[in-house]
Amino acid sequence: MAKKKLPKQYLQIKKRHANYFNAVEELGKVVKQEGPLDERTAHLIQLAAAATVHSEGAVHSHVRRAIEAGVTPDEIYHAIILLTSTIGFPTVVAALSWAEDVIKAKKK
Repeated sequence: MAKKKLPKQYLQIKKRHANYFNAVEELGKVVKQEGPLDERTAHLIQLAAAATVHSEGAVHSHVRRAIEAGVTPDEIYHAIILLTSTIGFPTVVAALSWAEDVIKAKKK
């Protein structure tokens, strides 16, 4: 996987709290290795969770990671719209717009 460019804000906060961020990143690696889910599925689950808690930054991050893992834009949109009866139409539309931010930027 190519070295990914992280958002400037994230890097500034990470520099200030390096030990904390390193621990959280290590936790992320460990939990992904704890079960049978493939990388694509794991990213779609994390994307759904990010949409559920209305986290624009996390939706952006998980859309980027999902694309890097080979998830298509149509699969991303489908994963989000599947949440409609659980999180509601307005939240789904917001998450779709956040996903679109990343997908459009990747096409450039």
